Amino acid sequence: MHLTQPLALLTAALDLQRPFSSPSAAGITFTLRHEHAQSPSGRVVFTDVPSSSSLLQHSYTLSTRTIKTARPQSLDAFHRARRRAQNIPWETPEVEAPDPNSRSTLLTLAKMTNNAYLQPNETGWYELGDDWTVGYPFGWEPDQDGFRGHVFVSADNATVVLSIKGTSMGVLGGGGPTTKKDKQNDNLLFSCCCARVDWTWTTVCGCYGGGWKCDAECVEASLQDDTLFYPIATNLYANLTYMYPHANIWLTGHSLGGALASLLGSTFGSPTIAFESPGDALPASRLHLPLPPNLSHITHIFHTADPIAMGTCTGVLSSCALAGYALESRCHLGKKVVYDSVGELGWAVDIRTHGIVAVIEKVRSFVPFLSSFLTSFLLRRLMDVVVVEAVDGTWWEDGLWTGRNAGDC
Repeated sequence: MHLTQPLALLTAALDLQRPFSSPSAAGITFTLRHEHAQSPSGRVVFTDVPSSSSLLQHSYTLSTRTIKTARPQSLDAFHRARRRAQNIPWETPEVEAPDPNSRSTLLTLAKMTNNAYLQPNETGWYELGDDWTVGYPFGWEPDQDGFRGHVFVSADNATVVLSIKGTSMGVLGGGGPTTKKDKQNDNLLFSCCCARVDWTWTTVCGCYGGGWKCDAECVEASLQDDTLFYPIATNLYANLTYMYPHANIWLTGHSLGGALASLLGSTFGSPTIAFESPGDALPASRLHLPLPPNLSHITHIFHTADPIAMGTCTGVLSSCALAGYALESRCHLGKKVVYDSVGELGWAVDIRTHGIVAVIEKVRSFVPFLSSFLTSFLLRRLMDVVVVEAVDGTWWEDGLWTGRNAGDC
């Protein structure tokens, strides 16, 4: 969800310690080349940024490191395995990836995810410097009301960053034209059973069986609709590989966009940085995505005051439910860096801490006031929270949901 209240997230401390493997000292420069979008028919549409655009005068440099990723040996085998819920062989190449330990790199990627909510030069757009071009915007034609974002490309066309827009909330009549489809995808992907919170809710699929029962196979079938964002995202990724056949593709996004980026990263093995995503392990399981043996190329960044990323924005009276969202999943694919903003900084759990602008703006204003002692103490506590999780769904049994806590699924 894209909220504009400037509440804090301590991403800046990542520069000061490194919980992962040693990165290379390399850096890559990018500019915006394209915007991408989904047409009403579900077709992915690209728009080139005009050569006269002032956006082409700005670029971004990201620090990189070499990592080992995992990707299917064959996409045909991958899709067959999805249909049969089977494992597949994987290859493990070494690729250049964004360094999640670099504050400037995270800030640049956060700005790219913010810009996915906006058209170039719109109020709130962050300029990224002289190293990246804005490639194809997608989803920005006037009649397009779904999947949106931007494609940033390095000067030598060797690296492409796909930035995917998250949810635009339609609270009090706002949110824009994508609000309806954003909410549909949220409630299908991240709810325990078709967004059945209580009897007053209209479900987004017909799988609720009464009481605490839900037909799991029905939910999985509901996610196979080609007009939903995951299949559209895979189509877009395929288009990018056709346009840039020799490029290394990176993925990023915020909230729903971060979850979609992570699902794509699991599918294709692309390095992924996801900001404040709801739990994506549950939809990965329901989509029957074969999971590679190593998911360390996917990194989730969030903090404990964000109830959406923490999976605590649940229940009839939660702020998510009051806005019409059933965001009940908790577990994340890959690595995660979780900042204990509640325990260590005293922040209140609040949906307003979920906005990507909070990540960007408070990094600048808050971190300079941290003492070296406090920074060191926070890092010791926070950097240890880097784990790999498998799947949600501990309450599912024989295809029926029998749990009594919607937050646990």
